[in-house]
Amino acid sequence: MAATSTTPLEVCVKASVTTPNKLGDCPFCQRVLLTFEEKHLPYDMKLVDLANKPEWFLQISPEGKVPVAKLDEKWVPDSDVITQSLEEKYPDPPLVTPPEKASVGSKIFSTFIGFLKSKDPTDGTEQALLNELSSFNDYIKENKISAADLSLGPKLYHLEIALGHYKKWSVPDTLPYVKSYMETIFSMDSFVKTRASPDDVIAGWRPKVMG
Repeated sequence: MAATSTTPLEVCVKASVTTPNKLGDCPFCQRVLLTFEEKHLPYDMKLVDLANKPEWFLQISPEGKVPVAKLDEKWVPDSDVITQSLEEKYPDPPLVTPPEKASVGSKIFSTFIGFLKSKDPTDGTEQALLNELSSFNDYIKENKISAADLSLGPKLYHLEIALGHYKKWSVPDTLPYVKSYMETIFSMDSFVKTRASPDDVIAGWRPKVMG
């Protein structure tokens, strides 16, 4: 018998910097919240102002990082560890990524950041991102990728908003599978419920762009 949770699971996540009492723009927090939503687990979201971390939060997360979730009376950091623990404890519905898919799209986020921070249009960072998106496009053309791939969705959401705002760039039409994958994930109820506002995403990346 799979465990079910009746007591809401506590989770600390980044608070919005633009709107009081709203969820902020951390893709790793969103991944954990999506996992709660897709597994139909009740949760109690504690919003943390990362610019002014409260004492109670530093006691449970000495490094001051989010997300942290309370599982079996222990505070657990790191979205990889949290989602893995949730999978083990609440296996239904299964959201585990098969090992052969674990690396799919894994370099998209780092190449997106490289391009976003780039000041030189000829430095190859745009091409590096296009190469990653293109191999992801070829992969999803041939393979069903589950909407349960909850780690990539929030990162693609950041990519779309930040590059649209700072670079006036969007995923090209030559990558139709990536585009439809993004549309599918971004329109999931669980995604809509847990996503950050575009203003928060833009504000969150500003230091990287201006740096």
